[in-house]
Amino acid sequence: MRKYFQTAGSDLPASLVVFLVALPLCLGIALGSGAPLFSGIIAGIVGGILVGSLSGSALSVSGPAAGLIVVVANGILKLQAYDVFLLAVVIAGVFQIILGYAKAGVLGDFVPNSVIKGLLAAIGLILILKQLPHLIGYDADFEGDETFSQADANNTFTELLQAGQLYTGGAVIIGLVSLAILIIWEKKVAHHKSIFHFFPGPLMVVLVGVLLNAFFKSQYPELALEDKHLVSLPIVSDLQNSVTLFTMPDFSKWNNPDVWIIAFTIAIVASLESLLSVEAIDKLDTLKRVTPTNRELKVQGLGNIVSGMIGGLPITAVLIRGSVNVVAGAKSKLSSISHGVLLLVFVLFIPKLLNLIPLSSLAAILIFTGYRLASIKQVKEFYAKGWDQFVPFMATILAILFTDLLTGIIIGILVGLFFMLRSNFRSAVFEISDNNNHMLRLRKDVSFLNKAIIKAKLEAIPPNAYLLIDTTRAEFIDRDIVEEINDFLCHAHLKNIKVEMKKSPFKRNQYQFQEPTPNN
Repeated sequence: MRKYFQTAGSDLPASLVVFLVALPLCLGIALGSGAPLFSGIIAGIVGGILVGSLSGSALSVSGPAAGLIVVVANGILKLQAYDVFLLAVVIAGVFQIILGYAKAGVLGDFVPNSVIKGLLAAIGLILILKQLPHLIGYDADFEGDETFSQADANNTFTELLQAGQLYTGGAVIIGLVSLAILIIWEKKVAHHKSIFHFFPGPLMVVLVGVLLNAFFKSQYPELALEDKHLVSLPIVSDLQNSVTLFTMPDFSKWNNPDVWIIAFTIAIVASLESLLSVEAIDKLDTLKRVTPTNRELKVQGLGNIVSGMIGGLPITAVLIRGSVNVVAGAKSKLSSISHGVLLLVFVLFIPKLLNLIPLSSLAAILIFTGYRLASIKQVKEFYAKGWDQFVPFMATILAILFTDLLTGIIIGILVGLFFMLRSNFRSAVFEISDNNNHMLRLRKDVSFLNKAIIKAKLEAIPPNAYLLIDTTRAEFIDRDIVEEINDFLCHAHLKNIKVEMKKSPFKRNQYQFQEPTPNN
């Protein structure tokens, strides 16, 4: 534990930033899911303290996730009782632990780097587009929404148009001042070795936002923000009454098949989102630490068991909070743990203070994070790498923007798979011709997917030609390919084609190519 406190100078200020961002997101996701508001806070506390302590990830942050909103809302509606839904959350945690022991964490390694980078850029754009309405005081949509199509019949872009007509003057001033502070802090303050080096810009943004709104109330009441434009945290009058905010699962419904179906759905979706999030956060880590994914699944499962037992929403590693953590300068898991402690302390002891924070100030913090993630420089870098990298990268960004996180990732993977197969078609089979002499060389792995192109090239060899088939550089040749070549060897003499096979002496018995039929 001592090593974590060596970076406390970076981690503690970062944890405060993550806490400020996580608070409205926890509440917004609970609201969007149709769950009790405090259930989002419980999930955030468990995700921060418990999962943060046990996770092998240095920088990821866990809590309730927007990607599970539809699953949670449908689950509560179908089971018709929140305590029955909590049983599904507990069972989902057990499923995740089983997946961890089954070493299912390897699934995250099959996502191409271009898709992971596209995911980060897309999250950056979503933060900017989704938080712009909150920046100018249009808070009709709940905090934390990431989907393109919204419940109010708007989408990401129509929401911007509507926000431009229904903005709030005081929020616009606070939002713009907040953005200016963050820019100045980043360029002028953060890199100077002074007391302000340990004082994060987002904290200054929140303090200025609270003070500006207090000034508006006393001097310009028409600019003062209404309660709907501020953080809205449930007030706990005392510790004794706080017990009523926790809910136990209804274990008597364990034999309800819908509980098990919903639990399995939560486990799969939460596991995939966690694996993708830690993979993406590892890419942002300047120390290039690698998260043990199977351990992550087990820890996330334990987190869901505990969260479900005390009334919390399902937990995943959340990319937005993790990205904020990295941008805020965190160095170790102490930041994630501390943000959970801050959630617990502030919610129980000083919730009224949190309810003074303008949502426009928090929106500025998220927009600034989004700007750091979605850089034009990265787009140029992928364009320079070639179409096989650039197209999956852009496809992932656009798919996430116009659908949701998991759907966009799946589309990005499919596009990446197409380009991988396309590249394999080109590199696995090499042909060269000189007059009537031809060579067909098989390289690397030649699978059944290359069957059509090999068949076409063999049939295109003209009569009276000489053909050399070189298999010495092939690591693997599918049996379908061997059969296709053997069929050609059987009838090549009918076109008076002289065929010579060049095989590796080390793989003599691996591929049963027959001898070419001699020409008459």
